[in-house]
Amino acid sequence: MRSLIVRWGPAVIVMGIIFIASATPGSELPKFGIWDFFVKKGGHMIGYALLATAYYHAMTNGRPFGGLRFVLAVSLAVLYAVSDEWHQKFTPGRTPSLRDVCIDASGGFIGLALWCLIRKRFSASHEAADPRSAAIAGNRRP
Repeated sequence: MRSLIVRWGPAVIVMGIIFIASATPGSELPKFGIWDFFVKKGGHMIGYALLATAYYHAMTNGRPFGGLRFVLAVSLAVLYAVSDEWHQKFTPGRTPSLRDVCIDASGGFIGLALWCLIRKRFSASHEAADPRSAAIAGNRRP
Protein backbone atom coordinates (compact mmCIF):
# COMPACT_ATOMS: atom_id res chain seq x y z
CA MET A 1 0.00 0.00 0.00
CA ARG A 2 2.84 2.41 0.86
CA SER A 3 4.40 1.86 -2.56
CA LEU A 4 1.11 2.70 -4.25
CA ILE A 5 0.83 5.95 -2.28
CA VAL A 6 4.45 6.92 -2.98
CA ARG A 7 3.99 6.22 -6.69
CA TRP A 8 0.54 7.72 -7.31
CA GLY A 9 0.26 10.22 -4.45
CA PRO A 10 2.00 13.07 -6.30
CA ALA A 11 -0.35 12.68 -9.29
CA VAL A 12 -3.41 12.70 -7.03
CA ILE A 13 -2.14 15.83 -5.24
CA VAL A 14 -1.49 17.69 -8.51
CA MET A 15 -4.90 16.61 -9.83
CA GLY A 16 -6.52 17.94 -6.66
CA ILE A 17 -4.75 21.29 -6.96
CA ILE A 18 -5.82 21.63 -10.59
CA PHE A 19 -9.41 20.68 -9.67
CA ILE A 20 -9.54 23.28 -6.89
CA ALA A 21 -8.09 25.96 -9.19
CA SER A 22 -10.72 25.12 -11.82
CA ALA A 23 -13.50 25.35 -9.26
CA THR A 24 -12.57 28.94 -8.44
CA PRO A 25 -15.25 31.25 -9.89
CA GLY A 26 -14.01 33.67 -12.54
CA SER A 27 -14.84 36.68 -10.36
CA GLU A 28 -12.49 35.40 -7.63
CA LEU A 29 -9.48 34.84 -9.88
CA PRO A 30 -6.59 37.26 -9.32
CA LYS A 31 -5.79 39.78 -12.04
CA PHE A 32 -2.21 40.33 -13.15
CA GLY A 33 -2.74 43.35 -15.37
CA ILE A 34 -0.72 43.32 -18.55
CA TRP A 35 0.80 39.97 -17.56
CA ASP A 36 -2.56 38.24 -16.87
CA PHE A 37 -2.56 36.02 -19.96
CA PHE A 38 1.06 34.93 -19.53
CA VAL A 39 0.79 34.24 -15.81
CA LYS A 40 -2.41 32.21 -16.15
CA LYS A 41 -1.35 30.24 -19.23
CA GLY A 42 2.09 29.74 -17.72
CA GLY A 43 0.30 28.31 -14.67
CA HIS A 44 -1.53 25.91 -16.97
CA MET A 45 1.75 24.77 -18.52
CA ILE A 46 3.49 24.31 -15.17
CA GLY A 47 0.52 22.48 -13.66
CA TYR A 48 0.31 20.01 -16.51
CA ALA A 49 4.09 19.61 -16.71
CA LEU A 50 3.95 18.53 -13.06
CA LEU A 51 0.96 16.28 -13.72
CA ALA A 52 2.55 14.47 -16.68
CA THR A 53 5.77 14.07 -14.67
CA ALA A 54 3.82 12.70 -11.70
CA TYR A 55 2.01 10.21 -13.96
CA TYR A 56 5.35 9.15 -15.45
CA HIS A 57 6.81 8.74 -11.97
CA ALA A 58 3.89 6.52 -11.01
CA MET A 59 4.28 4.32 -14.08
CA THR A 60 8.07 3.95 -14.15
CA ASN A 61 8.53 2.76 -10.57
CA GLY A 62 12.31 3.24 -10.89
CA ARG A 63 12.60 1.60 -14.32
CA PRO A 64 14.61 3.31 -17.06
CA PHE A 65 13.04 5.65 -19.63
CA GLY A 66 10.27 4.13 -21.69
CA GLY A 67 8.73 5.74 -24.76
CA LEU A 68 5.37 4.07 -24.23
CA ARG A 69 5.20 5.27 -20.62
CA PHE A 70 6.10 8.77 -21.82
CA VAL A 71 3.26 8.80 -24.36
CA LEU A 72 0.84 7.33 -21.82
CA ALA A 73 1.77 9.92 -19.16
CA VAL A 74 1.27 12.83 -21.56
CA SER A 75 -1.97 11.27 -22.86
CA LEU A 76 -3.33 10.92 -19.32
CA ALA A 77 -2.45 14.56 -18.64
CA VAL A 78 -4.30 15.61 -21.81
CA LEU A 79 -7.34 13.55 -20.81
CA TYR A 80 -7.31 15.24 -17.43
CA ALA A 81 -7.05 18.63 -19.18
CA VAL A 82 -10.15 17.79 -21.23
CA SER A 83 -12.04 16.75 -18.09
CA ASP A 84 -10.83 19.90 -16.35
CA GLU A 85 -12.19 22.11 -19.13
CA TRP A 86 -15.51 20.26 -18.95
CA HIS A 87 -15.50 20.86 -15.18
CA GLN A 88 -15.01 24.60 -15.81
CA LYS A 89 -18.25 24.60 -17.81
CA PHE A 90 -20.08 24.32 -14.47
CA THR A 91 -18.01 26.96 -12.65
CA PRO A 92 -19.51 30.48 -12.60
CA GLY A 93 -17.56 32.92 -14.75
CA ARG A 94 -15.45 30.20 -16.36
CA THR A 95 -15.72 28.67 -19.82
CA PRO A 96 -14.12 25.60 -21.38
CA SER A 97 -11.43 26.30 -23.96
CA LEU A 98 -9.78 24.09 -26.55
CA ARG A 99 -6.86 26.54 -26.51
CA ASP A 100 -6.32 25.76 -22.82
CA VAL A 101 -6.28 22.02 -23.56
CA CYS A 102 -3.58 22.65 -26.19
CA ILE A 103 -1.58 24.76 -23.73
CA ASP A 104 -1.99 22.04 -21.08
CA ALA A 105 -0.89 19.35 -23.57
CA SER A 106 2.19 21.32 -24.59
CA GLY A 107 3.03 21.93 -20.92
CA GLY A 108 2.72 18.22 -20.18
CA PHE A 109 4.89 17.25 -23.14
CA ILE A 110 7.58 19.90 -22.64
CA GLY A 111 7.73 19.42 -18.87
CA LEU A 112 8.02 15.66 -19.06
CA ALA A 113 10.57 15.83 -21.89
CA LEU A 114 12.72 18.18 -19.80
CA TRP A 115 12.36 15.92 -16.76
CA CYS A 116 13.44 12.87 -18.78
CA LEU A 117 16.43 14.72 -20.26
CA ILE A 118 17.55 15.92 -16.83
CA ARG A 119 17.08 12.47 -15.35
CA LYS A 120 18.99 10.83 -18.21
CA ARG A 121 21.85 13.32 -17.90
CA PHE A 122 22.00 12.84 -14.12
CA SER A 123 22.01 9.05 -14.58
CA ALA A 124 24.81 9.22 -17.16
CA SER A 125 26.98 11.47 -14.98
CA HIS A 126 26.33 9.25 -11.96
CA GLU A 127 27.36 6.12 -13.89
CA ALA A 128 30.49 7.84 -15.20
CA ALA A 129 31.48 8.76 -11.65
CA ASP A 130 30.89 5.24 -10.32
CA PRO A 131 31.00 2.46 -12.96
CA ARG A 132 30.01 -0.08 -10.27
CA SER A 133 26.53 1.49 -10.02
CA ALA A 134 25.77 0.50 -13.61
CA ALA A 135 27.13 -3.00 -13.05
CA ILE A 136 25.08 -3.37 -9.87
CA ALA A 137 21.97 -2.20 -11.68
CA GLY A 138 22.68 -4.80 -14.38
CA ASN A 139 23.06 -2.25 -17.14
CA ARG A 140 26.57 -3.34 -18.16
CA ARG A 141 29.51 -5.41 -16.99
CA PRO A 142 32.30 -3.88 -14.88
